[in-house]
Amino acid sequence: MNFQYLLELIGTFFFAVSGALAIQDKEGDWFSAGFTGFITAIGGGSLRDVLLGSYPLAWVADINFLYSILAGVIVAIIFFRVIIRLRKTFLLFDTLGISFFTILGVEKAISLGVQPEIAAIMGMFTAVMGGVMRDTLTNELPVIFRKEIYATACLMGAILYLILDLHTPLERNYNLIISISVIILIRLFSVKFKLALPGFNR
Repeated sequence: MNFQYLLELIGTFFFAVSGALAIQDKEGDWFSAGFTGFITAIGGGSLRDVLLGSYPLAWVADINFLYSILAGVIVAIIFFRVIIRLRKTFLLFDTLGISFFTILGVEKAISLGVQPEIAAIMGMFTAVMGGVMRDTLTNELPVIFRKEIYATACLMGAILYLILDLHTPLERNYNLIISISVIILIRLFSVKFKLALPGFNR
């Protein structure tokens, strides 16, 4: 199992947990938790693969992604009361999910031969669209429409990854770790210090 594949499975797990936790204030059951976790975990990657014409979809071709989703949902259900006491847990799992998925989305796009600019956008799509679907399913305002640095953090991390990959001799695994860490730090610092881009005023 190579490092990238391991990160894909871990990112899928984190997103499944965040999706399952998203129904905490809804009157849902185990099935709704599982369904929301599933959609959150596969939504962004599936959209990316459809846009890039990559078939079969990643989770269809590899059963281990479904096992990662199942593990994430089970963890969220079993340890729900413990996790929910940690007020920042949902933010943490979501942040870990978007950071892993952004860079992996960039790599998938590059492997399919697209231009770096398109790869950066695909990385961002991979990261945020699962969360958009999760928020839509739970009748919440999608996080990309809130005054938070979310998709921007993903795009910045994607650009950093491409710069380091194309213009430096940095070893690939170190680039993965650095770029993922930068997304995590940007997201967490922006939430902690309530940082946001300027509002759109007509």
